[in-house]
Amino acid sequence: MFDFADIFTPAGLAVLGQVILIDLTLAGDNVIVLGTLAAGFPPAQRKRILGIGVGIAMVFLIGFALVATQLLSIVGLLFAGGLLLLWVAWKLFRELHPASTPAAVDDPDTPAIEGPPSTRNFGRAIVSVAIADLSMSLDNVLAVAGTARDHPAVLFIGLALSVTLMGLAANIVARLIERFRWIIYLGLAVILYVAGKMIHEGFVDPQIGVGRWFGLI
Repeated sequence: MFDFADIFTPAGLAVLGQVILIDLTLAGDNVIVLGTLAAGFPPAQRKRILGIGVGIAMVFLIGFALVATQLLSIVGLLFAGGLLLLWVAWKLFRELHPASTPAAVDDPDTPAIEGPPSTRNFGRAIVSVAIADLSMSLDNVLAVAGTARDHPAVLFIGLALSVTLMGLAANIVARLIERFRWIIYLGLAVILYVAGKMIHEGFVDPQIGVGRWFGLI
């Protein structure tokens, strides 16, 4: 399926440049969101979270890109992605404002018994990064798949490079958040905006909008 020699042809290089340009142009909100989700962890853990989470998303994104034409026929896909993103926003908000537990109030000096005070969970952060990246990248996938539909190897390499650069940029954003905590609320606002946009488009889109189920479109 993948003819990697195709990448080094004039047509392949031209398409590769277009894929990277399109993906990076559409990925601005992704970078802010991923950086927000990875903030609050030590640098080593932050890199692992972004690396694993983005890597998981990339596997699915490449698979989605190869069947992009079929994705266009799945009613409710964009709507479901928006709902998933809302769930990510809620989990992030809960981590920013954890509820006090009786154990934490009654006996705050026993971390060895009750565990560390941090509310951030490594595994949950990886899942959140993967879900957020996957949900927000549906439009990216459809755009680049349309550009590189005749060059699957170029599509693979282009998405891999774009996602790698996105992960590096998200790490920079996460470091900025460590210094300027207010940025995390900007990231949360971006998540909510993108989720709302996806839910709206996933409802009214004439091809895959759920509004057609109710005879509204």
